Amino acid sequence: MSNTPHELAEEFPAEAGKISALKETDAHFARLVDEYHEVNRAVHRAETRVEALSEEHEAELRRKRAALKDQIWQRLAA
Repeated sequence: MSNTPHELAEEFPAEAGKISALKETDAHFARLVDEYHEVNRAVHRAETRVEALSEEHEAELRRKRAALKDQIWQRLAA
C-alpha cells in the first residue's frame, strides 16, 4: 500500500475490484482515475512540503481532487 493518503483503494476499499474492472473496460473512468492519482499525489507533495505551492493553488488542487472523487463515486455507484 502506498504511503500517499487518499488513494482510491483507501477511499473506496469495498470497490477495489470494481475500480480495476472499470479501468479495463471504461476509458473515461480510467482517465478519471489517472487524473485523480496525479492530483492526489500533487496534493500530498504540497502537504509534505516536497513541492512548494501557494495556499491558493493547494486549495484548488484539493477542490479538483474532491470533484474527481465525486465523479469516480458516481460511476462506481451507477
